[in-house]
Amino acid sequence: MKYAYYPGCSLTESAREFDVSTRLVLERLGCELVEIPDWTCCGASAAEPVSKLMNHVLPARNLAIAEQELGGLDVLAPCSACYLNLFKVNREVVGDRHLHGRVNEVLAASGLHYRGDVKVRHLLDVLKNDVGAKIVEQKITDGLQGMRVAPYYGCQILRPYPVFDEPGRPVSMEPFIEAMGGEVHHWDMANRCCGASLMVGHPEVAIRSVAEILNDAAGADAIVTVCPLCQMNLEAYQARVRKAGGTPVPVLYLTQLMGLAMGLTERDMRLADNLTMTPKVRRDIATRAWAEPAPMAEENEEETAGLNG
Repeated sequence: MKYAYYPGCSLTESAREFDVSTRLVLERLGCELVEIPDWTCCGASAAEPVSKLMNHVLPARNLAIAEQELGGLDVLAPCSACYLNLFKVNREVVGDRHLHGRVNEVLAASGLHYRGDVKVRHLLDVLKNDVGAKIVEQKITDGLQGMRVAPYYGCQILRPYPVFDEPGRPVSMEPFIEAMGGEVHHWDMANRCCGASLMVGHPEVAIRSVAEILNDAAGADAIVTVCPLCQMNLEAYQARVRKAGGTPVPVLYLTQLMGLAMGLTERDMRLADNLTMTPKVRRDIATRAWAEPAPMAEENEEETAGLNG
């Protein structure tokens, strides 16, 4: 299984742990990732209000490079926003003769042309339909028995284009949680919007949404997600959410949890980058999930716990 890999901007900066854990986990699952050469920002969130044409050209440029340099490979985009932006090119541009021509007119300035032959895939799509939970189960060395996990999908991999999961009742993460030996926390907020960029323009709205999500996750040992923006909203603002009546819950990327269950270390999975992964939380998870957790270096718990308020 070989894919043209599009990490996108978030995975090279604020969500570096998602990129690292995705690469390591997929390698263990027998997937080869070939990073798209000279990829650039897909314009997620910022481009569309400025120019609808730019909003199509930016992701189309990356698909054109993949088509030209890595022909025949599906493009794998772990970031939900990047996935949606890339996916929309095939849905909204290809087939629209006028728009497709305008996009290629712009791309021609860089010597590129996009025919529309690249299939765009999200990480969950690849895990579900190419890898499968049985293969994951065979790779588990440190099962998560005793750990209750809440799968959080967010919006952009479900709406407006349902491809590999059901928007009203998404379940694509559940088989993998169970394959790791964990228990699925069944809840009503798995597909609830986290507030997205409203956290900047209207934080009171986003904080209220995040508080409701975290409260519905009460009883879970951790929330797992596959979206950098969702992860940031759910994790980085927990101090403010607590003041709004929300209950703090640890938040990890699905691939981080998968890596831990496959025997990769906390350092490998960059758990130190997770704001809710305080020493106490890590010990609690290790106690529930593994009979013989690896010893952890002592840290200043009071300083780190301050991230959660």
